[in-house]
Amino acid sequence: MISSIDNPDNVSSAEIVIGIPSYNEAKTIAIPTLQASLGLTQYFPDKSSVIINVDNNSEDGTREVFLNTKTEVPKIYVSTPEDVKGKGFNIHNLLKVSAELRAKAIIMVDADLTSITPEWVESFLEPIFDGYDFVVPIYSRHKYDGTITNNIAYPLLRTLYGLRVRQPIAGDFGISGKLARSFLVEQTWTDEVDHFGIDVWMTTIAICRNFKVCQTFLGTSKAHRTKDPVGLGRMFSQVIGTCFQLMSAFEYLWKDIFESSPSVIYGFGLGQKENFPEVIVHSETLYDSFIEGFDSYSDIWRSVLDSENWKAVEKLKKLKSDNFYYESKLWARIVFDFAIAFNIQQIERDKLLQALIPLYHSRTLSFVNTTSEMETRETEAIEERLNRNFEAEKGYLIKHWDLASKNNDIPIELLKLHVND
Repeated sequence: MISSIDNPDNVSSAEIVIGIPSYNEAKTIAIPTLQASLGLTQYFPDKSSVIINVDNNSEDGTREVFLNTKTEVPKIYVSTPEDVKGKGFNIHNLLKVSAELRAKAIIMVDADLTSITPEWVESFLEPIFDGYDFVVPIYSRHKYDGTITNNIAYPLLRTLYGLRVRQPIAGDFGISGKLARSFLVEQTWTDEVDHFGIDVWMTTIAICRNFKVCQTFLGTSKAHRTKDPVGLGRMFSQVIGTCFQLMSAFEYLWKDIFESSPSVIYGFGLGQKENFPEVIVHSETLYDSFIEGFDSYSDIWRSVLDSENWKAVEKLKKLKSDNFYYESKLWARIVFDFAIAFNIQQIERDKLLQALIPLYHSRTLSFVNTTSEMETRETEAIEERLNRNFEAEKGYLIKHWDLASKNNDIPIELLKLHVND
């Protein structure tokens, strides 16, 4: 949905497009714009290229900062209408303009990046020109940056579709022209995809539609504007809602997958320095959200969760914030119960996702308490244990999904009795 385009250099075609989606990013957008230009001129001087800012009609001067950043590579500014906001709308505009320019390769990078280097451009584009369609980054992040990725998006996608893609909602991707055109005609594009669901949607579609997917080391940590996990409610609902909704579309695939395997990885991961922006986690707020969830959502929790899982959640109420912990096996089953309810039970989806947020906060708190004295690299062992528990519980998911599908007209109380027999 495009309302305006500024194309001062009258670019009509480009082999390479670097897209920077934005909304009110005047303070930072010059950094990825300049680094993108340096990467293109240094590593791909023989290919025609353009940098596109796909914007949500920002009011802080993002457009002016972008167009006034001095670059050797030409630039195009594209905006949605004033009343249309959402990252997915920006990405749709990027894909549309890239298709019109007949681009062979597209890179997406976040507008708030401060760690991007010219080498990122090479790392994303090399696999595309080697024949890959979707390139996902591998970079170090602060152990509490990316809690949605670490605690649910990555383990869920890895378990469902069998490919280990560590940063499925990274925000930074490489996309072939062929895949970009496929995204534009994909029938699973929903309202959530118009917003924060876009990243996990692209990753899922690339895997499930059998495009060639790989990962690439970027050589530097990701530094951008970080967010407290407590403030991620809207993003959480849109990302996880997209994950859950796609489970129905690709049920025919994930039910036959029982183990995961690594994707092809470009580059190498040695020698990365951990230089992360600080991520402040308010543990007491996470704990309060979970405890208050009993007042707000206990009816939904009791209805959605298997009876044994509900009993286990009730017991957690007795724990104090500083020693709050539970096994990741329980968290896996909670996520699976909610995925089943989202797709099969007659519960309003928005309320269901809101009810999952306090439980997500409880999982985050459990992870924080477990890893508080660990370095970021040490926490990957904890993450891997979580992923393996998700995969180990896939039989639970399939059994309960099939039973709920078969008996979706039976009251949930009777269904639970049948499951536990």
